[in-house]
Amino acid sequence: MTAHAVFLVLAVLAWVSLGIWIVLLLGRGGFWRMNLQLPEAERDDAREWPAVTAVIPARDEARILPSTLPSVLAQDYPGPFTVIVVDDASTDGTGEVATELAAATPDRAEPRVLRGAGPPPGWAGKVAAMDLGVRESDKSSEYLLFTDSDISHPADSLRRLVRHAQDRRLDLVSLMARLSTDSPAERMIVPAFVYSFFQLYPPAWVNRPSSRTAAAAGGCMLVRREALDEVGGLVGIADARIDDVALGTLLKRSGGRVWLGVTTGVRSRRPYPRLADLWDMIARSAYTQLRYSPWLLLGTIVGLVLSYGVPPILGLVGLATHWWGVAIPALAAWAVMSASYIPVLRLYDLRWWRAPLLPGVMALYGAMTVDSARRHRRGRGGSWKGRVIEPGG
Repeated sequence: MTAHAVFLVLAVLAWVSLGIWIVLLLGRGGFWRMNLQLPEAERDDAREWPAVTAVIPARDEARILPSTLPSVLAQDYPGPFTVIVVDDASTDGTGEVATELAAATPDRAEPRVLRGAGPPPGWAGKVAAMDLGVRESDKSSEYLLFTDSDISHPADSLRRLVRHAQDRRLDLVSLMARLSTDSPAERMIVPAFVYSFFQLYPPAWVNRPSSRTAAAAGGCMLVRREALDEVGGLVGIADARIDDVALGTLLKRSGGRVWLGVTTGVRSRRPYPRLADLWDMIARSAYTQLRYSPWLLLGTIVGLVLSYGVPPILGLVGLATHWWGVAIPALAAWAVMSASYIPVLRLYDLRWWRAPLLPGVMALYGAMTVDSARRHRRGRGGSWKGRVIEPGG
């Protein structure tokens, strides 16, 4: 192949990559904005506040509950509020810890601790625990708050969720909890995880009733009970491993109104101190997201290369060879990519210089996705605290 032919091939790749980023920037619902947050809820709001039940599935969470459960029990919510912790067949005393914490908190909420026996056939463990909490909850509760055991809430969290749901007549209000960025590995991986999630499920599209895009973030989901009952409860997502997206999809495609946003107040307290911990977290469900399809896996890898690999590699190659027809579009794509990443870095109080490093992080994501497929082929996909759920069951 002549030098001119190589130049043409590289120039086409560079322009294709720039085109991809222009489409993502302008035509993907502004996924990068990170500006959809709940409005404040005034304490003197005189509305009649509906009854709410919080359902917290917990499996082997005795160590983390003391840093999260008290924040849920102490919600400054004016209406009737009950908290149900579902101990999902734990072996570390999770139920006992939850009971002790409930006894030691102010009487703002009515706490209950249920002991689950594990999922029945065809159910994912977390969804089965959520379902048990729903079935055991007071039927007078107008809303259900599904929140994970590693999530802590500010005191006004429930008031803001309920107010937004009522004011906008929403069936599901969900917040992407702020994940931990205490360790170097978390600071590298977590913002890219949030960025990729919103790139896949742009909140502006999720929140638009006319759009088919649906999603939710499982750490914090407020659901109108009547809407959940109308779709037959959680049985419709019984075997879902990505239960939050599945629930958002189930409600929206039945005519429900859903809303997804970001927050800095609702936080995950689960630490991921090592890269290996984050790798396991992502590899556990990445191939599930691709519906276990080798073709979708191949398409994902090609997409990652064109979107994230081409800009820095061909940008530097173009500079080194003075092939400006390659360098200019590739560097422009890299600049657009980096600029779109800055808002999520700001959300996590991280410095701007991390933005140009996004291609390296996404290369790791590609490797994690391939590893996820490898694990599934070996029968170890979706492993979580001793459980492995195979595709379709």
